[in-house]
Amino acid sequence: MLTRRTLLQATAATAASFAMPARASNTTIKIGYVSPQSGPLSAFSQADAYMVSRFLESTKASGLDIEVVVKDSQSNPNRAAEVAKELISRDEVNLILVASTPETTNPVCSVAESEEIPVISSVAPWQPWFIGQQGNPLDASGWKPFDFVYHFFWGLEDNVSVFLNMWESLNTNKQVGALWPNDGDGNAWASDVGMPPALGKPGYKLTDTGRYQNLTDDFSAQINAFKQANCEIVTGIPIPPDFTTFWTQAAQQGYKPKIASIAKALLFPESIVALGDRGHNLSAEVYWSPKFPFKSSLTGESCDDLAAAFSAASKRQWTQPVGFTHALFEIAADVLKRASDPTDSEALVEAIGATNLNTVVGNIGWGKDNVPPFARKNVAKTPLVGGQWRRQTDGTFDLVIVDNSRAPEIPTGGKLEALN
Repeated sequence: MLTRRTLLQATAATAASFAMPARASNTTIKIGYVSPQSGPLSAFSQADAYMVSRFLESTKASGLDIEVVVKDSQSNPNRAAEVAKELISRDEVNLILVASTPETTNPVCSVAESEEIPVISSVAPWQPWFIGQQGNPLDASGWKPFDFVYHFFWGLEDNVSVFLNMWESLNTNKQVGALWPNDGDGNAWASDVGMPPALGKPGYKLTDTGRYQNLTDDFSAQINAFKQANCEIVTGIPIPPDFTTFWTQAAQQGYKPKIASIAKALLFPESIVALGDRGHNLSAEVYWSPKFPFKSSLTGESCDDLAAAFSAASKRQWTQPVGFTHALFEIAADVLKRASDPTDSEALVEAIGATNLNTVVGNIGWGKDNVPPFARKNVAKTPLVGGQWRRQTDGTFDLVIVDNSRAPEIPTGGKLEALN
């Protein structure tokens, strides 16, 4: 398991496909990597150690020493900012990679932007990533393009659309109960850039009991409100332990919706297995799975190959961040290869901005027209589909893709089913 500060180093071997610019030979490149390796968001970092080691192994032919300095945000925004400062002032990194929820990505990006250190960020919807740093993305005049920070992931518009498309496939009363925490994700989902504006046209009615604090131990108020409104659909973006608490208490209090589409908390198989039979047919967004039709630019592995290799090495089921953690290091490798001087911030930023790379999560390139004009310099979107957890005869769960309306290139494996 990764400690709070793990230093991994690979020494260059012979030149191969990952050839660096000649002027960069005999140079040490230091990459900082920040993620929540402990605390309530630690499930996002299950693949970190494996992917860092794979990256270092794959870049041995780079012609230079590459070090990856790994820092734990401890699922705490203040700690995330602290370790970003450590990476810059003490470790003197050339490039920072950061992943997993606005509570980690936003503070790291803000610090790095102010210190003029290039950052590649991911695994946070682009709206809460933006809101946490600059303000309301509906006000395009308020957007000030970042000079050193680049982010790739999907947006709330994609997740809301996926959830609505799944719900439309079943007959419900269109009453929706919302679980939105008082954090970067929850506040964005509950705002005008999130779900509420999208529900009116298709005729859904929202029951929103307000923002609750993470690690709440009593969801009786929300459950009672959902029961009184006869909410046949429940949605939200809680952290994993909070949904476990809510779902357990819902069963105890007799609340049984037809659909539960939950972002973030239902990404991880361990969270589903812990629910037993009550995990069957829970639905969530799917931003990466072994079924995605992409390949790694770094190792040549398909998504299925990458998931299988991770499972074999870790002795655990694949998880969605596997793909995005790998993609962060794919992009880093590509940027280092193309930068005229991989120790120079301006050269790295130029290479990041010019990225056009087919990765294990799809094509990554900034400046595309699927992002609002004011955000195109700094945001690249990736595909998103909808999935449902199905319990197998051996007690494990399989995440079946049931909606691909936003990404038809990704095959479905079934249709949404109502909860038992």
